[in-house]
Amino acid sequence: MAKQKPRTLSGFMELLPAPQQQMERIMAVLRETYALYGFTPLDTPIVEDAQVLLAKGGGETEKQIYAVSNYNEGGGKDGGFAMRFDLTVPLAKYVAMHYGQLTFPFRRYQIGKVYRGERPQRGRFREFYQADIDIIGDGKLDIANEAEIPSIIYQTFTRLGLKRFQIRVNNRKILSGFYAILGLTEKSQDIMRTVDKLDKIGSEKVGEILTDDLALTQEAAEEILRFIAIKGSNTQVLTALEGYLGRSDLFDQGYRELSTVASYLTAFGVPEENFAIDLTIARGLDYYTGTVYETTLLDYPQVGSVCSGGRYDNLAEYYTEKQLPGVGISIGLTRLFFVLEDEGLLNPAANTAPADVLIIPMTEDLSAAISLATRFRGAGIRTQLYTEQKKFKQKIAYAAKLGIPFAVFLGEDEIASDTVTVKNLEKGEQATVSFDQAAETVRAVLEEKEKVSIILE
Repeated sequence: MAKQKPRTLSGFMELLPAPQQQMERIMAVLRETYALYGFTPLDTPIVEDAQVLLAKGGGETEKQIYAVSNYNEGGGKDGGFAMRFDLTVPLAKYVAMHYGQLTFPFRRYQIGKVYRGERPQRGRFREFYQADIDIIGDGKLDIANEAEIPSIIYQTFTRLGLKRFQIRVNNRKILSGFYAILGLTEKSQDIMRTVDKLDKIGSEKVGEILTDDLALTQEAAEEILRFIAIKGSNTQVLTALEGYLGRSDLFDQGYRELSTVASYLTAFGVPEENFAIDLTIARGLDYYTGTVYETTLLDYPQVGSVCSGGRYDNLAEYYTEKQLPGVGISIGLTRLFFVLEDEGLLNPAANTAPADVLIIPMTEDLSAAISLATRFRGAGIRTQLYTEQKKFKQKIAYAAKLGIPFAVFLGEDEIASDTVTVKNLEKGEQATVSFDQAAETVRAVLEEKEKVSIILE
């Protein structure tokens, strides 16, 4: 029989055991942080009804979606299924379906794979993890939620070990109000999508698109470029924006919201060096209506935004008549992990071992070793029992290669005296002690290992 060459499809990430452990550690930090803020975990199907997924889609979304062909119960072919392309649309469906059973504000987080049929590139994938949090209100949602979201971003990235990052904040009402002042309301969405490309194409190219493609006057284009170029501390930017107050109710509302978010972010404990009001941030999607966010790694600007989102007025308008405003963010987790790995930022000292203890039996009868492994696991210590008939050096090499910090030997002498011999493989130190002493020794070292950040500081 001819052998098929094993391969992984382009655009799909497949990790070796050690980096997979690093990815799992990152996911664990995200879950722990989200839980601290009262978010509940949610899991929705990877495959959904295509009509449900595309209710607010069409266009580019329809081109990128993966359709799933299947056979229905009657035996006929049914191609009406599709794989989710984000976690927001399934959330909208979920909230609309279970509205009567949910308590609002509904706070959920979801970490799951999504699928997009786009051309894979370096750091861009067809299958990738997203990590989303959203707060959904029933009819109304207080502005304080729009400040809490970036505070969660700050806590999440800080817990991962990242320090030099910046959460850039803006408000779509300010932008829409500003364009209304200029008499450009009808073109405001196109202008915002153009301005959102500023980091990628530069101000000169943005100006050309505004005048050539969107047919704005040179004066209007220059006014827009001056407006989005307002920089400085958050206080300085807000002071500069005061000059536009009183000319548009929408602008004034956006200014009040942005001022409130900036004030609350300080109260939430987010240092000013980690967040900045940036009038270029618009987010390309039309459904954002209030505060918008983008997060960048300051030392790696070429990476672009690694976490983005914002406020929207009606999450589930395609599924229900109920008004369900919300605010949320999404971390492209697979892409973030790729960038961290590619830039050498994943800490090699972080614990990626699959076990904390490797028990090496020194007797033919394994009963005592099996019982010992059960006792270690009962004490909450990850334990592997090595039963292969190999030379002693090979057994130790196995533990070392996997990064398992402790080897425990159990021979006739240890069994007779109800003791174990524990070897710290990193230090080369060995001692024969009671089980309780062994467990405490292992725990003490593990506690120190858990303090090591998964990401280099």
